[in-house]
Amino acid sequence: MSRVGYNLKQAVSQMGRNKAMYFTSVLAITAMMLILGLFFVAFVNVNMFAKSIEKDVNVVQIYIKDGSSEEVTKAVGTALEKTDGVDRTEFVTKADAMEALKKKWGDNGYLLENLPENPLPDSYVVYVSDKDAANSVAASAPKIEGVEDVVYYRDTIEKLAQISHFIEVGSLVAMGFLVIVSIIIVANTIKLTVFNREKEIGIMKYLGATNWFVKAPFIWGGIFVGVLASVFATGLTYLIYTKITGIIGSDITRILSVTVVPADQLTNILLGMFLCLGIGIGVIGSSISIRRFLNV
Repeated sequence: MSRVGYNLKQAVSQMGRNKAMYFTSVLAITAMMLILGLFFVAFVNVNMFAKSIEKDVNVVQIYIKDGSSEEVTKAVGTALEKTDGVDRTEFVTKADAMEALKKKWGDNGYLLENLPENPLPDSYVVYVSDKDAANSVAASAPKIEGVEDVVYYRDTIEKLAQISHFIEVGSLVAMGFLVIVSIIIVANTIKLTVFNREKEIGIMKYLGATNWFVKAPFIWGGIFVGVLASVFATGLTYLIYTKITGIIGSDITRILSVTVVPADQLTNILLGMFLCLGIGIGVIGSSISIRRFLNV
């Protein structure tokens, strides 16, 4: 414990003597982690949105023109059931649609209660066997008398999957590049610190200090850099994400009927991810620098 205490004290001391270098390292790594954090929250939200509508992958929503008679509405349902590939149809009244929308909005459902009238139309939910059947229904339904609009989610899901894949690949590429740059930054910072203590280290080695005893304060210094950058990056990501969701979160809920991932839920994941990444960068960067420039 006394040796650990000594190493920690030496690490803090050398950080104090080289404030500018360590501050620059923390700042640079924080910026890089912030970029990764924003990639991460974007990926999580796009992925959640895709999953929220994935259940509708083989579902086509057929909206009935407002004011249509009961006979016309029933005729639409009969025509849909005769379409090839349709497994079954489900009629949804405008009142039922409003209740379902209120539940989907959750805590924001109260916003729908003060509407002067229900703007949602009656509709049919058409369950199909496969994509070809869905395409057939989506193409033929607009020709049926009484049909106002057709909503089909498969194309949206496929596009979201492509976006999610792009963000995932972009995140991995960015992470690889930024981790390498971060390791180089930490290594250069430690290298300059080593040069400042070159004589002191030579004396320690002459007196019989072990390699680990010499390296430990520098490794702890790299770890401190990584931990500080992790905390700062998590805090900044939380503030930016909270600000963005505060501005557009309610609009997304109203327009798309989905909610964004809560900031608190993401923060814990980000902090753990950044701490592992930061500590790894600090240890690897400092180890490389010491091995290369001290030959210990």
